[in-house]
Amino acid sequence: MEIQERIASLRALMQARNIDVYYVPNEDDHLSQEYTADHFKCKSWLTGFTGDAGCAIVTKDFAGLWTDGRYFTQAEMELAGTGVTLMRLRQEGVPNPLDFLMQNTPENGILGFDGHVVSAQAALALSRALAPRHASLHMSEDLVGMIWKDRPAMPEKPLFIMDEKYTGESAGVRLERVRKAMADNGADVLVLTALEDPCWVLNVRGDDIPCTPVPYAFVLIEKDKASYYVAEKAVSVEVSAYLAGWGVTVKPYGNLQSDLSSLSNQVVWADLSTLNAELYDALSAGHNRILNQHSPIELFRAMKNEVEIANIHHAHLKDGIAMVKFVKWVKDNAASGMLSELSAQDHLYTLRAEQPDYLKPSFPTISAYQANGAIMHYVATEKQYAVCKPQGFLLVDSGGTYRDGSTDITRTISLGKLSDEEKKLYTLVLKGHLALARARFLYGTCGNNLDILARGPLWDEDIDYQCGTGHGVGHVLGVHEGPQAVRWGVPSAARPSAVLEDGMVVTDEPGVYLPHKVGIRIENELLVRKGTHNFYGQWLYFEDLTLCPYDREAIDVSLLDRKETEQINVYHKHVYDTLSPYLNEEEKQWLQKQTREL
Repeated sequence: MEIQERIASLRALMQARNIDVYYVPNEDDHLSQEYTADHFKCKSWLTGFTGDAGCAIVTKDFAGLWTDGRYFTQAEMELAGTGVTLMRLRQEGVPNPLDFLMQNTPENGILGFDGHVVSAQAALALSRALAPRHASLHMSEDLVGMIWKDRPAMPEKPLFIMDEKYTGESAGVRLERVRKAMADNGADVLVLTALEDPCWVLNVRGDDIPCTPVPYAFVLIEKDKASYYVAEKAVSVEVSAYLAGWGVTVKPYGNLQSDLSSLSNQVVWADLSTLNAELYDALSAGHNRILNQHSPIELFRAMKNEVEIANIHHAHLKDGIAMVKFVKWVKDNAASGMLSELSAQDHLYTLRAEQPDYLKPSFPTISAYQANGAIMHYVATEKQYAVCKPQGFLLVDSGGTYRDGSTDITRTISLGKLSDEEKKLYTLVLKGHLALARARFLYGTCGNNLDILARGPLWDEDIDYQCGTGHGVGHVLGVHEGPQAVRWGVPSAARPSAVLEDGMVVTDEPGVYLPHKVGIRIENELLVRKGTHNFYGQWLYFEDLTLCPYDREAIDVSLLDRKETEQINVYHKHVYDTLSPYLNEEEKQWLQKQTREL
C-alpha cells in the first residue's frame, strides 16, 4: 500500500466516525519519544518518514509530518512525492503540533488519536482547549492499527538480571529508596511508566526496543508490595524467583489498566507526561488524588553511584580500544577505493562486538561521508550509501551498550585533502567542545547556563547547529536520558532544565551542518564531579570519560590558543597512556603518532 493509499484509508475511517483531525505521535504505550518497537511505528508506516522524532496529523484535506532540525534534510528526501507536508518544528511560522490540532478541530468537531500512545498530560490539555468549542476527543480506537494489516507483534524478549557488581545496589535497597521518596511526598502508590524506571529499581534488563536494553513493562509500587507488568513469556523461572525474593509479583502486561481502575481514594504518584491517556482514565475512576510529578527514579538513575561510575569507566576503556582500531582502519583504507559508509559502519559494529560483555549498539551508527554528514541522524543502508574518497570527512557517531556501561562518541575523521573551510569549521567545533569540557561551575548550574561555551566559537562566526549540545546518558539503559541536558533557550515543560549533580553523565557534542555540503561533530561523554568547596559554595567540573584522539590532520592550529593546545595535549596523553597497553605494536605506534603534542 502506497503512502497516499494509506492516508486515504485513514481518512475513510475518520469519515465513518465523524473525526475531523487525527493525530499520530511517535510514541508507544510508555510515551517513549525515541526508540520504539516496530509494533508502534505508526507515524513512520503512515508517512514514510523513518526518523525517530516527530508526529503526523491528518485532516480531511491535509497530511503533515512534524519533526525537528536534526531531521529536516532526511524528511525532505523521504517525504518527496508522498503528498505529506514537512512541518519544521520551532521554525518561524510553523505551529507546534498541539496548537495545530486545536486550531483545526472545528466547533462541535472531533479530534481523534489512540489513547494508549498519547500522554494524559497532552490529552487533558487538548480536552480543556476544545471544551469552549464543544469539541470532543475520540481516543478509544487505533485507526492506523486498523489499516496496518501486516503490523509487527509486540515483542516478548527474555529478561536478564543485572548483578550487583554492575549496579552497586540491590533491588531491595532501591525499592527502599523509592518507598522513602513516596513517604516523603505523601504517596500511597507509585506508577512507573517510563521504560527505564522499572529496569533501574528491579535491576533487570530486556531487549524489546532497538538499541535500548529494556523490556516493555510497568511497575506499581505500594507501601508493602510491588507488581511488575510484563509479557509472561519474557520471564524465566530464574527471573521469576529473583523478583519474588524482593517481594515483587509478576503480572501480565495488559493487567495494569484493570488494576489501576480498582484503586480507590489513594494518593497515586504518576507522571502525566509518561502515563498514557487510557491508563489515566482508569486511574481517575476511583476518586484517587493524583500526584503529578516526575518519578523519583529519574533523578536516582541520573546520579550514578561509585560502583556504576567504575563500571562506566571500564566500558569506555573497551569502547576506546574499539574506536582506536576503527579510526586507524578507516585512515588506512581511505585511498583504497573500497571504503564506504556501509563498510565503515559494519566494521565498527564488528570491533565493538569483539569486546567483553558487549550487548548491542546504544543507537544506530551514523556513518556519513561529506554531504551526508549534514543529515544529523543519517543511517547508511545496503540500498543507499556513499563510497568514500581520499578527501573530506567521514562523520561517525556511534556507541555501544555493555553490561558495565553505555557509550556515545562522535569522531569526524579526515580521509585526505581538506579545504581551508573544512579545517576551520572542524577547529571551531573543537574549540567549543573543549570549552565545555573544561568548565568549572558552582552547584545550582544547569546545562542551559553552560551551552554558550560550546556554541560560542561558532556563534562568533554567525553559525549555529539546530539541536542541543548534550544529553544525559543512562547506565546500561537509554543512551539519551534526562533530566540533565545541555542546550540553549528558556526552559519549558517540553524542554526542562535540571541542576547538574555529582555523578551525572552528559555528552559534549557541538557541530556544524551545511546542508548538501558537509557535517562535522565531535562528541565525548563527560562525568560531573565535585571539586573545591569554599566560601562561594560547592564547585563542580567535568571529567572526560571518552577515550579517542581528535583528528590532528583536521585541526587548524593557528586558531587555537595556548590553553586549548595544552588541553588537547593533556587529553591525548591520557588517551595514549590508558589505551596503549591493550593495543598491538602497530596500533600502539599509530596511536602514539596521533596523540603526539601539537
